[in-house]
Amino acid sequence: MAEMDAGKHGIVTDSVQPPPRGYSLSGRKKSVAEEPVTSVLTGGEVPIYDRELTADEEVLAALGYKPEFKREFSLWTSFCVSFAVLGLLPSFASTLYYGMGYAGEPGMVWGWLIAMVFIQCVAMSMAEICSSMPTSGGLYYAAAVLAPPGWGPLAAWITGWSNWLGQVTGAPSVDYALSAMILAAASITNPDYVPTAYQTWLLTTFIMLIHACISSMPTRWIANFNSYGSTFNIIGLFIVIIMIPAGANRESQGLPKFNSSAEVWGDIYNSTDFPAGIAILMSFVAVIWTMSGYDAPFHLSEECSNANIASPRAIVLTSGVGGAFGWFLQLVVAYTVIDIPSVISSDLGQPWASYLIQVMPQNTALAILALTIICGFSMGQGCMVAASRVTFAYARDGCFPFSWWIKRVNKHTYTPVNAVWFNTTIGILMTLLIFGGTVAIGAIFSIAAVAAFVAFTIPIFIRVFMVGNRFRPGPWNLGRFSLPIGAMACAFVMLMVPVLCFPAMTGTDLSPSLMNWTAVVYGGPMTIALLWFAIDAHKWFKGPKVNIEHMMLGREEAVINGEGHDSGESSANSLSDAEKGKVAA
Repeated sequence: MAEMDAGKHGIVTDSVQPPPRGYSLSGRKKSVAEEPVTSVLTGGEVPIYDRELTADEEVLAALGYKPEFKREFSLWTSFCVSFAVLGLLPSFASTLYYGMGYAGEPGMVWGWLIAMVFIQCVAMSMAEICSSMPTSGGLYYAAAVLAPPGWGPLAAWITGWSNWLGQVTGAPSVDYALSAMILAAASITNPDYVPTAYQTWLLTTFIMLIHACISSMPTRWIANFNSYGSTFNIIGLFIVIIMIPAGANRESQGLPKFNSSAEVWGDIYNSTDFPAGIAILMSFVAVIWTMSGYDAPFHLSEECSNANIASPRAIVLTSGVGGAFGWFLQLVVAYTVIDIPSVISSDLGQPWASYLIQVMPQNTALAILALTIICGFSMGQGCMVAASRVTFAYARDGCFPFSWWIKRVNKHTYTPVNAVWFNTTIGILMTLLIFGGTVAIGAIFSIAAVAAFVAFTIPIFIRVFMVGNRFRPGPWNLGRFSLPIGAMACAFVMLMVPVLCFPAMTGTDLSPSLMNWTAVVYGGPMTIALLWFAIDAHKWFKGPKVNIEHMMLGREEAVINGEGHDSGESSANSLSDAEKGKVAA
């Protein structure tokens, strides 16, 4: 098995001698140093393959992986998946409780505006890393390669598990919110109906199973589905932004058509026991959770053509477009909401539905709620696709029990079907928190935000403060702005992670039912993962595993076989330790 401590390897430029086989479309095989990548392999190593490689496949091979997917995603379809995962309209509807509930209208408008500046810094720093390392492992691979010598496996382990926790909670949280909206619509049309916990759980489970089936389809079908879904998301968002101010019935209730700007921008409704400034920061959880889908193109980069340019562009495009239109939606709601306490505490159990009934005629409110539900379905499916690619990448490197099964690529669809259903099973088990009450199930929103932020920032932090000259920018990069933008991203995350764990109440007002359980539900699995690494995993986990044959320049007779799989079958063998020593000599 060709395993390498990724933290020990950088890029070294060596003279190139053409090897005897594995020629690329350019006529000869390139060494790692000739590709615009920062790789687990050294610059003097030459990946080899038994057929001609495209330019995208050459880049992937230089990162240590053989091509296993069809590259049927483009800039547009990658953006569509990430925009579907972002799901501005359903995400806003799902997290209105936090954005409006913690700090009122100023928390919505100021909170979104301030947070988006720093979230865009995170997105741009991530995009730069993606251009240099366009692989499904994404942030996990980057943390391993960029970490100081000897620290690669630990950095990859922490990043990988945190990212996986964020990804695997995505679909359950979205589908739970989607189920709540569907049942709220039923309550609006039939006021005598009150949804029960088991009905919400059954509907959530049913939706997750549908998403799993769609995510198991061939890549082209998934890409087309997400393209249609994202197009509908964009259209639906425009419709809602126009319909709410045009159709609001505030004047028929004896109110001005819109709230005053002084109220929207300055009248903080602080429902927490913290000072107003902290309440504004706490409201950022809505922005962070909503905007956490822009990393999807990174995880889809092995299925994207022109990946080291298209994938980073899709990341920045998703964050920029999502941030702008999300703020417009925040403004529309902030200027039209009538009674915040009644929105947050309504018997409907879903603040977005409560808000719509408060400011719109019932039929119009139901129409907007239906649009949100359709957009939410597309979002949940996008989350399922992105999470399955992350799980596949980590299983490929042996991070999970039963990785040999999880990492199999279906030979008919050329998609990681087993990873899809593994995530689905975990997600359904997570939704059992529904039976613990709204605060318990609400923890999965904060977990997703914290876990994603930690995973996003570890490789960025290493890149900014520790990497030295071991980072080789890809064709999409920030140039001289790379370090200051990365530093701003890191500072924001270091501030926000503790804040996201604050409960709304303090002192005698705090009870178990009002406790913010994020620190426990996120910290518990991460503590177990760290203990596992300290006790056992450090003995065998060495970071990303090379699964493509490679050789040192000038040593064509000594080929190192990577441990890999084709369509779910492991087939390659590794050299003995003694043979590895001969090759490296």
